[in-house]
Amino acid sequence: MEGGGKAGYSYGGHHHHHQDAKLLKNLSRVEPRRFGLGLVAGFLIVTCAYFSTAKFDAIHIAMISSPAKNAAGFMNASSDGSNQQQLDLDRDAMSREGSKAQVLDTDGDDKISSLGPDLGHNASVVERKKRDETFAKDSGDASVSASTDEALAKDDDAIVGAVLPPLSSEEPTNSTQDSVLEDEELKVQETAPVATNPSPEKSSNNGSSPSVVPSDPATLPVQQIPPTQEAKDPPAQQIPAVPEAKVPPVQQIPTFPVVKTEAAPRRKEWKPLCDLWSNRRIDWCELDGDVRVAGANGTVSLVAPPGPADERTFRAESWHIKPYPRKADPNAMRHVRVLTVQSLPAPAASAAAPACTERHDVPGLVFSDRGYTGNYFHAYTDVILPLFLTARQYSGEVKLLVSDFQMWWLGKFLPVFKAISNYDLINLDDDRRVHCFRHVQVGLTCHADFSIDPSRAPNGYTMVDFTRFMRATYGLPRDAPFPASGEHQPRRPWRPRLLVIARARTRRFVNADEIVRGAERAGFEVVVSEGEHEVAPFAELANTCDAMVGVHGAGLTNMVFLPTGGVVIQVVPLGGLEFVAGYFRGPSRDMGLRYLEYRITPEESTLIDQYPRDHPIFTDPDGVKSKGWNSLKEAYLDKQDVRLDMKRFRPILKKAIAHLRKNSGNNNTTHN
Repeated sequence: MEGGGKAGYSYGGHHHHHQDAKLLKNLSRVEPRRFGLGLVAGFLIVTCAYFSTAKFDAIHIAMISSPAKNAAGFMNASSDGSNQQQLDLDRDAMSREGSKAQVLDTDGDDKISSLGPDLGHNASVVERKKRDETFAKDSGDASVSASTDEALAKDDDAIVGAVLPPLSSEEPTNSTQDSVLEDEELKVQETAPVATNPSPEKSSNNGSSPSVVPSDPATLPVQQIPPTQEAKDPPAQQIPAVPEAKVPPVQQIPTFPVVKTEAAPRRKEWKPLCDLWSNRRIDWCELDGDVRVAGANGTVSLVAPPGPADERTFRAESWHIKPYPRKADPNAMRHVRVLTVQSLPAPAASAAAPACTERHDVPGLVFSDRGYTGNYFHAYTDVILPLFLTARQYSGEVKLLVSDFQMWWLGKFLPVFKAISNYDLINLDDDRRVHCFRHVQVGLTCHADFSIDPSRAPNGYTMVDFTRFMRATYGLPRDAPFPASGEHQPRRPWRPRLLVIARARTRRFVNADEIVRGAERAGFEVVVSEGEHEVAPFAELANTCDAMVGVHGAGLTNMVFLPTGGVVIQVVPLGGLEFVAGYFRGPSRDMGLRYLEYRITPEESTLIDQYPRDHPIFTDPDGVKSKGWNSLKEAYLDKQDVRLDMKRFRPILKKAIAHLRKNSGNNNTTHN
């Protein structure tokens, strides 16, 4: 039996038995430690090959697929048409892609631990990460890397409770939600300080929203991934309250004030100091800047500002001006002083410009009171009315500098000058000081004789404004032709008051008593006055009246004191003097008065007592006028008086009283 057993064991005879024994002896010489190291090394080689293959698959999947994403930003595996092994490979590959993206978003290697505790201590995973980075750099496909980063950035935006989207308009937006968020970014930037906003590179690692990327996404159950739509509703406490922002969107903020501010500091373009052409009545000058008025030598100088001279902004000029509004009349301008208006450039200014002794913070007006100002009408039309038109706009804050100073005349109208200016008059003829202003006008503004053009007047002044000013200057109470309280007896019709202007020397009413009786029969209460040197008493008398009548002359100028709505009756003498009647015709209407004109016949003129009826003074008044003003004045103004035909004149009186009663609301009524 032993022999049979040995034969079965040998199974091939003695030769085979000897080979088996030799193999066992060789195997027994291999150390277990070396064998184990070999197995481990082989395992590592196989593992590296396996993961390298999985890397290619992961990149391919990221480029061609767009399945739903989970809360951590990883691809959500589908259960349809896939085996479990491929699912595990995809998950593992995407985990490494997400880890790589997170590491690239950090500023240094010291932030690797933010990826999770496992990746922070697993040397083999770090080694694989380095190989992945090397692969990404060596691949040479920049579009693949950009596409992967974009996909990962969108994953971060979809996280529930994630931080605000990156405040950068350079990132591509491919959905409506992205455009809405971009609008919200603009609003947040308007309300929140820029320093508190994370930079675009760090927006996914905001301290208020720590990273939730795990070390192994395969350990997360699929059913625990939040629905994708929840990513559209981030918690309100982590996003600034955009609806509370009060600042409008950037595109609605106006930017034009900035443009105006940048273009503002330009110096004015130079214009001539004086105007000798636009006004037929007066030459005038206007100076702005460093203006120095030296009355002793009759100069008004504009000194150039410091700095280099520029022909476009400053030029040397010199003008000779007579500041009185009768420049076409040699007789009127004969005694008006000439003033020199000049501009001094910087080189000559230091030597030629007089040094300032008086500085004023208000404008200055330079004018002459000579010319025809001795005539009551010319006093108004040549000085007082132009002074109102020029200076009233300053409400008293203006200095009046008078050339050809006449104290007797200025004293006559002193209330007017005090109403125009809050300061004393300056006599340029005797003043040795140098007055310095920022603005000076030489010559007064005037439009026409005894008239204002509202379209050209400062503040739209009118002749009605002028009459109100004159009544206020002299403290006159009546602004409208109404009967004074208690003035009339009970149940008596109102009798308007008529002022008859009686002239003392020429163009007198030779039948004044007859005129008074006829006016009283027409329904007027009549007052006759010649006028006085003082303005105030006659102004008070005129204001108590509702109408005035007079032969053409300066006395009719007192219409400025009549109440608005009153009546002016001008009696025009013989001699074709309708043109001179225009001095009162238009102005009276502009003052709000009813103007009536009565032209006498030869029988109503005292010339009929001096010349035969066929004399040229009656038959050819144009021939008389053709000889000049002096001829006309002597024949028709200086030698003629008026004898009114009351039967012919009575209809004019009826028109006047009808107008007054109608406008006062007292037509045929009684007053208690």
